[in-house]
Amino acid sequence: MAEEINQDIPKEKAEEKEQYEEIEEAEEKEKEKKPKKDRAAILYIQTTKNNTMLMLTDMAGHTLSKSSGGQSTKQARLKSSPTVAMFAAKKISEEAKEYGITSLYVRIKAAAGESAPSSASHAVIKALSREEFKILSIMDITKQPRGGPKKAGGRRGRRV
Repeated sequence: MAEEINQDIPKEKAEEKEQYEEIEEAEEKEKEKKPKKDRAAILYIQTTKNNTMLMLTDMAGHTLSKSSGGQSTKQARLKSSPTVAMFAAKKISEEAKEYGITSLYVRIKAAAGESAPSSASHAVIKALSREEFKILSIMDITKQPRGGPKKAGGRRGRRV
């Protein structure tokens, strides 16, 4: 029966159909050959004693997504914990994948004067690397105090 159908179709139409199929196959091969472009973004992690805040920006500095520990939990005492920070990182990673981002520059900022950022920032980086993001660099941008405030008492010192 298939032979009967082919006999009914004129040769010109059959040739056009074959050419159309060949063009489709060539386009599919081109799509497969093109490697995916690595889109990079900057992830800012700000850790405090009470919360962990994440902000994803493109390379020009335009904000793409924000998330924090407070958005991931209702309990105030847990906002700065590493577990809740991982949930915030999961939310950021989903939105980054929507934008086609595959690699990240990470900037960590703690409160001024702290010796090291909290453990939540390490949990965020670990969670993002599990989500198959390429971490290009990690930079600590915590501000360091220099000199401190002026001593009280004036020029002659405190009078007792």
